[in-house]
Amino acid sequence: MRALKKKPIQVYIEPAQEQSIESLARRKGISKAEIIRMSLDKYLSELPVEDDPALGIVGLGSSGKTDISANHDAYLAGHAADRVKEPPVPYGRRKKK
Repeated sequence: MRALKKKPIQVYIEPAQEQSIESLARRKGISKAEIIRMSLDKYLSELPVEDDPALGIVGLGSSGKTDISANHDAYLAGHAADRVKEPPVPYGRRKKK
């Protein structure tokens, strides 16, 4: 699993579910919690794309451009090139507008 700190959560499951998790964990030599995490990961990875919460950012802004989906690489490369031309400014020394 990830190196991130895990967050505890309490859920109620049916006795048959607990028995299945217990048996599977014993056979695989891992904890019941790991079985549950793996199950959640599998379920979440199989959600339809339209249920992905990250898609909520789509359409939040407007650039006025009509070809961004077709030319996004060019726009990103141009933005990155513009940033390289600007010398880095030490924190706290930016010009006030």
